[in-house]
Amino acid sequence: MDLKSLIRDIPDFPKPGIVFRDITTLLRNPEGLRYTIDTLAQKFQQAGVGADYVVGMESRGFIFGPPIAYQLGAGFVPVRKPGKLPAAVYSAEYDLEYGTDTLEVHQDAFTPNSQVVIIDDLIATGGTAAATVKLVEQAGGQVVGIGFIIELRDLGGRQQLPDVPLITLVDY
Repeated sequence: MDLKSLIRDIPDFPKPGIVFRDITTLLRNPEGLRYTIDTLAQKFQQAGVGADYVVGMESRGFIFGPPIAYQLGAGFVPVRKPGKLPAAVYSAEYDLEYGTDTLEVHQDAFTPNSQVVIIDDLIATGGTAAATVKLVEQAGGQVVGIGFIIELRDLGGRQQLPDVPLITLVDY
């Protein structure tokens, strides 16, 4: 399936010079959505990646993380923006290609040494994913795989991440 044809480009969003890869057009396509979820889960299974938990980052990681967790027989753990989680949290600040942000995870999100797969829609500079890796490790988990629908290769984000299976479906 040609996923690129289902992803809309929005120039100069959220600021001039950025081309936003809009996945809402992919999400509304039943075959594209099914293909995306099934293919990511299958690629982790083919790579021999077992997971106790799948982590999805706010907000688009929440869309893809739970169905992938279901297919992998794993639980789902949300990583959220500050002030959204009700119990004690770990926090990590990170750089984006257009600013900075912070993510949080519950301190008791994982059982010790849990195997964790991280899922998000896109990797650019790798800041969001690297912060999530840090949070998983702080909370006692071990990252065993990372998956994205889209990779912006020229921004070098994968170099910010640990040497685990890194699965992407579309490259720009």
